[in-house]
Amino acid sequence: MELTQLRYFVAVVEEGGFTRAGARLHVSQPGVSAQVAQLERELGQRLLDRSGRRVTPTEAGEAVLPYARAALAAVEGIRRTADEFSGLLRGRVALGLIPGAAAARSEGFDVVTLLGDFHDAHPRVEIALAEDTSERMLAAVRDGRLDLALVGLGGEEPPAGVSTRVLLDAPLVAAVRPGHPLVREAVRATIPLGALRDRPLIALPHGTGVRGVLERACAELGFTPRVDFEAATPAVLARLAARGLGVAVFPSGAETGEAAGEATGGEALRTLRITGPELRGRVALAWRTDGPSGPAARRLLARFLDTVAGV
Repeated sequence: MELTQLRYFVAVVEEGGFTRAGARLHVSQPGVSAQVAQLERELGQRLLDRSGRRVTPTEAGEAVLPYARAALAAVEGIRRTADEFSGLLRGRVALGLIPGAAAARSEGFDVVTLLGDFHDAHPRVEIALAEDTSERMLAAVRDGRLDLALVGLGGEEPPAGVSTRVLLDAPLVAAVRPGHPLVREAVRATIPLGALRDRPLIALPHGTGVRGVLERACAELGFTPRVDFEAATPAVLARLAARGLGVAVFPSGAETGEAAGEATGGEALRTLRITGPELRGRVALAWRTDGPSGPAARRLLARFLDTVAGV
């Protein structure tokens, strides 16, 4: 029995399939299958049920799973202890990002710079980045599938067992091309939320914090926002608005210069602050309240929090 076999077995259980486990481990699917099959032959037990669309552990597999995890954790503990004596930090951090978060900057806070500095200080730490909706990433943090995540907050409380710290906080704006009727209706570059009723909107997808903020605020005014286009990043929303396809809603400062040249006559998009009520888009760092399990993730969490405190 080898540690590789145990590692592959645990990955298949957690990912629900050999292909996804292979992608996570950077190994081909046949390689994962062969190692798990060898483990089953050595133990004389079928550990995985392969009959369904999702691979699940058999009764024997359920019994073996905690011991496999314990063995892998023990080996990792040995490595960490040895590294502590040499002053070397290594390991793997699973970090989730909402689309566009890597490009976010505010008053000295820059995700890419922070990660780059952390890698320079700890080159043996592997950082795995994944993009998803805030809703799914908060669940992944709660379940331990992600160590940390940059998520959008929509006003609701995070899941039990998950803590958050706001990193970026900006008002939501409505972005339109020059000459749009909203520009003429605006007063001091602001418009009431009710002005968006029945207008074609361009918004972030369901499950994102900004979309949740928009939908709840509209519901309080008695209407459902008419979203004609969805896109994963504010930059794409801005480009669609520049083509005159609707009113893009995103946090102030998230627009890019790319859209400016696409507006009529090369003029920049007009951004109008939404009021009555004012809506805000917040990006926050999320982590398990009892702390990430690995020292590398704990160190990266500390770096994030120190950076926010210094901003």
